[in-house]
Order: sequence, then C-alpha cells, then structure tokens
Amino acid sequence: MCRLFALTSQDPVSPMLAIKALDVMREGHDGSGVGLFLSGLSGPFEDLTDCPILSGIFTTAGIRRLDKYMMDHDFMTKYKTSTRIFTAPPSGTPKRDVYLARAYEKPEAWKNMPQEQQEEEMVRIRLELRRMGEEKHDMTVFSFWPDTIMIKELGDPLTIGNYLGLDRKDFNARIILAQGRQNTNYAINLYACHPFFIQGICTMTNGENTAFLPIKEFLESRKILGYEGYQSDSEVFTHILHFTLKRLGLGIEAYKHIINPLGDKQIEEHPDGPFLKRLKETCRKLIIDGPNCVIGCLPDKSLFMVQDSKKLRPGVVGGKPGIYAFSSEVCGLDAILPDRDTTKDIQPMHLDTVIVPPTREEIHICRQTDPLHLQH
Repeated sequence: MCRLFALTSQDPVSPMLAIKALDVMREGHDGSGVGLFLSGLSGPFEDLTDCPILSGIFTTAGIRRLDKYMMDHDFMTKYKTSTRIFTAPPSGTPKRDVYLARAYEKPEAWKNMPQEQQEEEMVRIRLELRRMGEEKHDMTVFSFWPDTIMIKELGDPLTIGNYLGLDRKDFNARIILAQGRQNTNYAINLYACHPFFIQGICTMTNGENTAFLPIKEFLESRKILGYEGYQSDSEVFTHILHFTLKRLGLGIEAYKHIINPLGDKQIEEHPDGPFLKRLKETCRKLIIDGPNCVIGCLPDKSLFMVQDSKKLRPGVVGGKPGIYAFSSEVCGLDAILPDRDTTKDIQPMHLDTVIVPPTREEIHICRQTDPLHLQH
C-alpha cells in the first residue's frame, strides 16, 4: 500500500507539511519514492497565473535541448526555480543534474487562440518533450500547465524533501497532494509515481486496479490527446475523471457513478435512474476493480476523496475553516492539524464523494443515492 496526504489551505504552506504527514504514516509506504502536486502557488509564481509552468528533471544536455525547443516555439522564460545539488544523493536516489520549475510567457500566436485550443497545445507540448526525453534519457517531464508544479523522486519522502530544499518559499502552495510510494513494480519509473495530472485535473491512489487493461484499452480507443504512456494502473483514474468532466460534461458527483456504478436495482430506485442506466451502459468499461482510495484536485481547486465499493483502503478528511486535509490515516491529520475538532472528521463510506470546495469553509458530502442535479 501507499500513503496519501492532501492539504487545501487559505494561506500558502510548505510542502514539507505534507511530507511530514507521510513520514508519520511511514509504516504504510516503503520509502521507494515521493510525488508532489502543488497549485495555488505563492511567491513569484503567484503573479504568473496565466503562464504555463514546466516541471521536471533534466540533464545538462536535456536543458540545452529544452531551451532550443522552447525558443523555436516562441516561449520566453518569465521565472524559474531550479535545483542543482552537488552533494551525493541519499541512498536509493539517482544523481540528477537539474530539478526545474520554469514559467513561460505564452507565444504571440496564442493571443487570439481559444482557451480550449491553448489547453490542448500545452498537453501536446508536454507529450512531445516527454517523448524527446525518453528517446535520449535526458528529460523527465511531469507537467506543463499554469499554476502547477510537480515533483517526483525516488527515495524516502522526508529525506528527499530535505535534500531538495522543499521548504523554500518558491514551493509554498495552497493546494498540495503528496504520495509516499510503495513499489509494486519490478522496475521503478518516475512516470509511475503518483500524483498524475492532465489539464488541471490531478489524482493519486492507494490501492490497485485489476481492471487496468480493459480501462486502458477503452481510453486509448477514444483518441483523446494525453491518454497514453501508462506506467501505472492508477493513472487511468485521472483520465477517467478527465473524461467525465471534459468529454461527458458531467460534474465530480458523476465520477463515482462511472468508476463504481450502483447496482441495477438501486439505479431503478434512483431519481435519476434512466440517466444512470445509460451512463452505466456507455461507460461499463471504465468500472474499476479495487480496492482503491482516490484523492484528487479539480480545475476549480476543489479537493475530493472517493473509495470503491470494497472500501478496503483507509481515508479520512478533517480540518477547520481555512484549512482541510485528506489523509490515508488519522495520525497524518493529527500531526498537521492537531487543533481541529476531531468529532467533525469524516471517513467516507463507499457511496460517498467528499469534497472541500475552494472556499475552504466546510466539507461537502454527495452520495450516489442523491439526485445528480444535472441536465440530461
């Protein structure tokens, strides 16, 4: 099993808070890797909300190739934070040349480009750079999107956090998703490390998905940009959510109905029964086979948690107005938010989707038995 911790805060906080929560839960991960998603950035990045940020790991030669590619495509650097470490890395962590987060001014040609097309262009560029890096092993690209930094590395989360100096203000953020990895692959690949991201949508998972192959085949058959390169059976959860929001035009309340639909009798009794019946039939190949606990971030900066019908992976949500956290274990919440009212903690049941909206005033719960409030 892995361990997950997510935080949404009105005021920017250090990602080391989330990493410390993972450290408290260290019995649930083997220290083989850590992944971070940061959004709602502060500091210099806060004033660059329209600028796509490229985050990844590069060799010196890879940086030169990156610079040429971006200049050829008329991207100008607005701000960057890069890490070059000359000391020996921790045990189990490869020696890297440059960890990079660089914000770019959009090309002149994008000024009159529709937003949807700009978003597709950012995905296309990320994929092109990833393929370039895989060809020569000189670039590992995690994200290319505004207000987004992703950091992934092999090794113990707390050790890596200190090694990379993640307590710097450049990395402070209002939204943080962090995963302490339990290696279930024979070879460790950074692209298999959670969280996963596409077009403002991010998820991470504790569990396994034995229905991975049919889901993967269905998603790839849609011919949607970005549905490719799967190194983890959990990455499909991100793409199913993307498919739900961006292609089907549904909300987060419908996500659970796709990955874990109600039984036929429950659907018949549901106020949106006819719609849910069609949805189940259409998206049958996207039904997951757990157990899984999924924590994610939506484009509007809402955080959510769902669990599949087996509910064999723990998850708890708690906090207070202004700051809430999602954790695999209660001890993670206790370590970071000890002054919260613990009687208001929520451990979602298998029908629940727990959501903390960007207002961060309270926790919302929507259940699969509730009306969807959608136009069908």
